Amino acid sequence: MNMLDKGTCLRFYKRKDIQEALVLHAKNKEVGMRFGEGFGKRPDILSYPRDVLELALRNCTSFHASEERWSNPLALDNTLHKKELDSLRIGWDLVLDIDCAIFEYSQICADVVIKFLQYCGVKDISCKYSGNKGFHIGVPFEAFPKKVGDIEMKNLFPEAAKKIAFYVKENIKEELGKRIIEFEGRNFKKISEKTNLETEKIKIKITTKDELGDKNEIEILNVEPFLEIDTILISSRHLYRMPYSLHEKSGLVSLPLDPEQVMHFQKETARPDALLSSLFIFLDRNVSNESARHLLVQALDFDVKIQNEKEESKKDYDELKLTSPIKEEFFPPCMKLLLQGIGDGKKRGVFILMNYLGKIGWSKEEIEAYLKRWNSKNAEPLREVYLKGQLYAFKAGDKLPPNCNNEAYYRGIGICKPDTFCQRIRNPVNYTILKWKRHLHDLQENEKSAE
Repeated sequence: MNMLDKGTCLRFYKRKDIQEALVLHAKNKEVGMRFGEGFGKRPDILSYPRDVLELALRNCTSFHASEERWSNPLALDNTLHKKELDSLRIGWDLVLDIDCAIFEYSQICADVVIKFLQYCGVKDISCKYSGNKGFHIGVPFEAFPKKVGDIEMKNLFPEAAKKIAFYVKENIKEELGKRIIEFEGRNFKKISEKTNLETEKIKIKITTKDELGDKNEIEILNVEPFLEIDTILISSRHLYRMPYSLHEKSGLVSLPLDPEQVMHFQKETARPDALLSSLFIFLDRNVSNESARHLLVQALDFDVKIQNEKEESKKDYDELKLTSPIKEEFFPPCMKLLLQGIGDGKKRGVFILMNYLGKIGWSKEEIEAYLKRWNSKNAEPLREVYLKGQLYAFKAGDKLPPNCNNEAYYRGIGICKPDTFCQRIRNPVNYTILKWKRHLHDLQENEKSAE
């Protein structure tokens, strides 16, 4: 639902300070303009303050910018290959998207992320309210080293940004759970009611030892089913809402904040009719040398550790050598439902499908063609540029899709309808591999019987 009328947009976007802030942030960035329910043409740019008001007169409601920075954003095209994009890219900014249906939980998460980045030595941290229920945490490109080994930092997008986001997400989970359960007075039922999740889904039982060495079992909060830093949205040419842009659903402003005061932020201060000029710049280019270097190194080391652990656990999949892609008849119920087309959660659907198909023998080319056919079945298909952006650095078979117990995915988009076989598996890939093995076994038995 669009909460913005033309009068509100005109009154807000005619302010000189707002126009200048938008243009400053848009420098070297691809800009997307939203007109109510849909986006305008891409690529586009924002060059002059007067352009902001002219766009508002044409019913533009919000402005969105790319995480990547380009020498010539208007030269971007859906058909460009990686080398061509790398030659146009002059940098990229780390933008962590924190979003949860519960505003207070997003606020706590933003504070925990900021404190963790500070713990990692990052001094150049930006924060802004998204305009609705979440927050964006940013670290400018200038805070990172110019090279990693022999590779220019500008060419490590989206891989490096995804690894940093994952590193942050994995390292704050325990503290985030503690903060949220303390906020709710250790009332798991209250969190269950707010998130619309069964209490068992958000509880984890762990065993600890006290000072005397005695074991104690305690319950901690599992935040993953309802709150996470979204790494899926870190992709080539992905756009985020610009600072000082209005938000269609809430009618509020995406407002830069003091990272130290995020817990004191109140939505009322982001009303467009009451907004004062902020003292804070989101992604300020004046940085303290390479203060994010340690964060990058730690994230890359953490990724190596995780990959090594995955290699150890890959044996179940390596037992079966796939010489051709496994077809749909062996797909689990969730995949069959997903393939019929969905409404909400299409971006999560892309992430699931890509990694699932890659793990059951499909090539990148086959996956791309299949995604296009699937997307055409959706009531509101995703833009083709989004699909291309997701496939940009994708390697078929490199990663598993999320596990079945990840509430944000299968159950979250309404495709978790398990059959009796599902009780045995943890991941959709397991389902297909086991079904395929059984099929091969049956073929072998039939051949023996025929002899």
